[in-house]
Amino acid sequence: MAVFQTLFTYDFMRLAFLAILIITPLFGILGTMVVSDKMAYFSDALGHSALCGMAVGVLFGVANTTVSLMIFGVLFALLLNLIRSKSPASTDTIISVLSSSCIAVGLIILSRNGNFSKYSSLLIGDVLSITKGEVIGLFLIFLATLVFWILCFNQLQAVSLHPVLAKSRGFRVAVIENLFTAVIALVVMLSIKWIGILIINALLILPPAASRNISENVREYHLFAVIFSVFSGLLGLVISYFANVATGPTIIVIAAVIFFATYIFGRNR
Repeated sequence: MAVFQTLFTYDFMRLAFLAILIITPLFGILGTMVVSDKMAYFSDALGHSALCGMAVGVLFGVANTTVSLMIFGVLFALLLNLIRSKSPASTDTIISVLSSSCIAVGLIILSRNGNFSKYSSLLIGDVLSITKGEVIGLFLIFLATLVFWILCFNQLQAVSLHPVLAKSRGFRVAVIENLFTAVIALVVMLSIKWIGILIINALLILPPAASRNISENVREYHLFAVIFSVFSGLLGLVISYFANVATGPTIIVIAAVIFFATYIFGRNR
C-alpha cells in the first residue's frame, strides 16, 4: 500500500499512469491485426519515419510538431500500404529503402548545427513528461479508435482472412485497409514522444504475439493482447520509477518476458 502511495504522490506519476492506461490498450487492440496481417515490418518502418516527420515540421517552421508528425505519418502509412498491395514480391525491400531514407533525411535536418540533442529523447521516449492536455488528447484518440474498431471489426477480420472473398461480399477492401493504416499511423505518431522511436514497434507486436501463443479463438486473442499490454505498461512504469531507468525500454523487456513465457507454455501445451 505504501508503494502505491509513493507512486501517486507526484502529479507526473499520476499523469504517466493514466497515459499508460490509455496507450497500452490501444496498442494491444491494433497490434492483433498487425500481427495477423504480418505487418510487423510495415509498422516498424512507420515508427522510424517519425524522425522525418519531425524534421519536416522543423523545416517548415510548424510550431506544434505533433501536427507535422500526424500528417506525415498518415501520408507515409498510405504510401507504404499502396506499395504493400501493389508489389508483394519486393515489399520488404521497398519499405526498407523508404524507412532508411526517411531516417537519414530526418537525421540530416535535425542535426543541423549540432541540434540533434534537442530531439534525442524521441528515441527512447519519456512518458513521465506527459502533460494533462496531452493525456486528454490521447483519451480522445482512444475513444475514436474504439468507435472505429467496433464499427469496422468484421470488415477488418474479413479483409485480413481473405481479401478476395471480402471484396466479393461487397466490402471496400482498399478503403478499409487505408483506414486501418491511417489509424495505426495516428496512434503511433501520437505515442512516439512517450514510448520512443526505437521501441514503439515492439509494444505494438509483443503483446499480440504473446497472446497468439496461447489463444484458442479470436476473443481470447484480443482479450489476452490487451491484458498483456496493460500489464507490461503498468509494471514497467512501477519498476522504472523505483529503479530509476527509462520507462519505455522497461515496458518492452517485460512484454518480451511475457512473450517467451507464453511461447514456452504454448509449445508445451
